[in-house]
Amino acid sequence: MRSLRNIFRLGLKELWSLFRDPVLMALVAYTFTAAVYAVAHGVRTEVRNAAIAVVDENRSTVSNRVREAFLPPYFQRAALIGIEEMGPAMDQGRYSFVLHIPAGFEADLLAGNHPVLQLNVDATAMTLAGNGTAYVTRIVQDELAGFLSERGAQTALPASLVPRARFNPNLQSQWFFAVMQVIGNVTILAVVLSGAAVIREREHGTIEHLMVMPVTALEIMLSKIWANGLVIVAAAVLSLLLVVETLMGIPVPGSIGVFAAGAAIYLFSVTSLSIMLATFATTMPQFGLLAIPVFVVLYLLSGGVTPLEAMPEPLRSLMQLSPATHFTSFAQAVLYRGAGFPLVWKDLLAVICIGTVFLGLALGRFRKTMAAAR
Repeated sequence: MRSLRNIFRLGLKELWSLFRDPVLMALVAYTFTAAVYAVAHGVRTEVRNAAIAVVDENRSTVSNRVREAFLPPYFQRAALIGIEEMGPAMDQGRYSFVLHIPAGFEADLLAGNHPVLQLNVDATAMTLAGNGTAYVTRIVQDELAGFLSERGAQTALPASLVPRARFNPNLQSQWFFAVMQVIGNVTILAVVLSGAAVIREREHGTIEHLMVMPVTALEIMLSKIWANGLVIVAAAVLSLLLVVETLMGIPVPGSIGVFAAGAAIYLFSVTSLSIMLATFATTMPQFGLLAIPVFVVLYLLSGGVTPLEAMPEPLRSLMQLSPATHFTSFAQAVLYRGAGFPLVWKDLLAVICIGTVFLGLALGRFRKTMAAAR
């Protein structure tokens, strides 16, 4: 009981120190409000207002129909250009897509000769190029099928595929990025706040005060973990409720309570890692340089930005040792698909096991740091 009282009181001291730091409090507020909103509305993977041109050497009914099918908000009105303009226009970045319709296209189409269209894509904008190509292909196919159907040609396929999206039925990227930004920011802030708490003790000279108090290194560490974890979990929950659901109108079908419980378990793991990193640094700039590559790797390779299935097998196996990988899987299952504890307990168990290892390593380093300060 005495140890629990020490952990609780030291945690209150951590909260008081954090609340008195305007820079860190501003960082917490910005990360879970303005940053979430800006990324959700500023980063888009679907096609919006793409510049497209058509080289129409056929000048027929079907070619006009295809050109007029490119409409806002997905595309700008298709410009009509000559074949000699295509190369320079794409080199200058005026158009992301140029569709070339050859002469005699309509006659070959009606005769069943399978004519070929050429789509030139500016692939310097990688996401736009990939998604836009699929958009252009679908639009052209629909228009050609409609044109042939009106003239009595057989266009029906023996089977049709009807996709249905369970979450985000309109496939709006802001629905995905808003929630994923909250999930990713949990990792970033956990690393920053916990490490800053240790560095702050050194810079303010209060670590010497802790050394002469009847508290252990484990009690000091656990107090920093629960105090900073409480702030981050509360900020993440408020961000989901007030920013994502209320301000942006994005529904979260899963249980936020289950997410908060899982986030608390995850923060036990990642804050232990952060405290261990802080023992290798003596100043905040040093800690920042050390922490940046760590949380960037944790975030980018957790499976939220890039699917784990798309990674090389050695890297995919290595990332199973990262708590961020299991937390991302847990958070997506809960917030996107409404999963409960019976479906995600394996991810939480993995986070606990990895966190226990990090806690042991961090405790060893923290004890050495305190002994060196004597």
